[in-house]
Amino acid sequence: MNFLNRMQPFALLLMRLMLGAIMIVHGYREILGGFHSHRVVAASLGLPAWMAYLSASAELAGGVAMVLGVLTRFVALAMLVEMAVVIAKAHWKNLVGPGGYEFPLVLATLAFALLCYGGGPYALSSGKRTASVRKMPRSRRAA
Repeated sequence: MNFLNRMQPFALLLMRLMLGAIMIVHGYREILGGFHSHRVVAASLGLPAWMAYLSASAELAGGVAMVLGVLTRFVALAMLVEMAVVIAKAHWKNLVGPGGYEFPLVLATLAFALLCYGGGPYALSSGKRTASVRKMPRSRRAA
């Protein structure tokens, strides 16, 4: 079991990379592959069309930040809220299959876990350094 405990930082890294990569692909497609159609879809769901900008930027810029491990908890919260809206507005009718909410639910779960645990030690904003410098005790320092 100790081996699995030592793998936790690696698991957080994989969770960040997968969630970030998926969001980058979705955000890229929405921004550069037809932003007008994304605005139309947002409006058809009863949301203001300007919210499509928030959605697409949360996915693309948030995905990049998630991969890098910058502001992980903030980005995870934004992604969690977005996935909750996606499930409630677009996918609630079906659990599985085309148009189902199982995939957004998995993404929301990943975002929730990263919100709770943070990005881990391999994140850029983790604050931990891999090589720490130990200070020599005062009694042994050269005067």
